[in-house]
Amino acid sequence: MGKKDPRVDAYIARSAPFARPILKRLRKLVHKGCPPVVEEIKWGMPHFDYGGMFCGMAAFQKHCTFGFWNRAMNLKKNEEAMGQFGCITQVADLPSDAVIVGYVRQAKKLADDGVKIGPVRKAKKPLPVPAITPAVR
Repeated sequence: MGKKDPRVDAYIARSAPFARPILKRLRKLVHKGCPPVVEEIKWGMPHFDYGGMFCGMAAFQKHCTFGFWNRAMNLKKNEEAMGQFGCITQVADLPSDAVIVGYVRQAKKLADDGVKIGPVRKAKKPLPVPAITPAVR
């Protein structure tokens, strides 16, 4: 059985009123799709761990976000917000419960199969290398 973290309860309780039903629903569906998932707070936001970073959610002043860490899921990154589901401002913005649970189960299967591909990171620009001239030597 998974583990719920009281810090996630506190996070939801202090979120904006519009965000609470969204976060509660996402939390319930993640636990339904992956019962052994463990809740954590990372970077000040609720995350779910199952053999590593699994998925996470967050509430902001005017929207919520939700997304999976494993890029192998091939869910399109939404450019308007973190995660794959864009700016979620009401429960109606979420896909159906069956779709979300399906994504959670897909992520669980990838983790069970050992497929671990983290989030896309931007390539760092190489530091400029000063030219070595006879005067520098």
